[in-house]
Amino acid sequence: MLPTAQKVILNGTNVADYVTLDYDARFLRRKVIKTQNGLDVLVDLPKTMSLGEGDVLETTDGMRIGVRAAPEPLLEITGRDLHRIAWHIGNRHTPCQIEEDRLFIQQNHVMAQMLEKLGAHVHQITRPFTPEGGAYGHGRTHGHDHNAQHGPETTHVHAHDH
Repeated sequence: MLPTAQKVILNGTNVADYVTLDYDARFLRRKVIKTQNGLDVLVDLPKTMSLGEGDVLETTDGMRIGVRAAPEPLLEITGRDLHRIAWHIGNRHTPCQIEEDRLFIQQNHVMAQMLEKLGAHVHQITRPFTPEGGAYGHGRTHGHDHNAQHGPETTHVHAHDH
């Protein structure tokens, strides 16, 4: 029988192993994942969640598996009017990682063309993608549900009913 992870700890510690997942793979409810050490683990969460870099899955027997963001193909966006460019990205509900002097989005040729027309400089790169979590600060920007108080040892569930 596979070890089963049914709990997520935000920014947890004391991990025994790691799993590296890209942005899309970090959005899950029930899935078998393979850890860095080759262990298969069944993730069986009560609701679909968006896991972030540094979150920890805890198995029913207490083992903790740290979550890492995998490198993936992205567009790096720079330019004079980043605040305006960021607004156009957000207006299209596109996940965006925001840094002081650049933005990152998943590769998309239509978005790249639009951004270049707005005066942005767009470059293809590969790196981990950790976009902003929306108005509630963590996860995707859809439904939001907390089943406990916030804190580093808190289970944090994001509902996604479409």
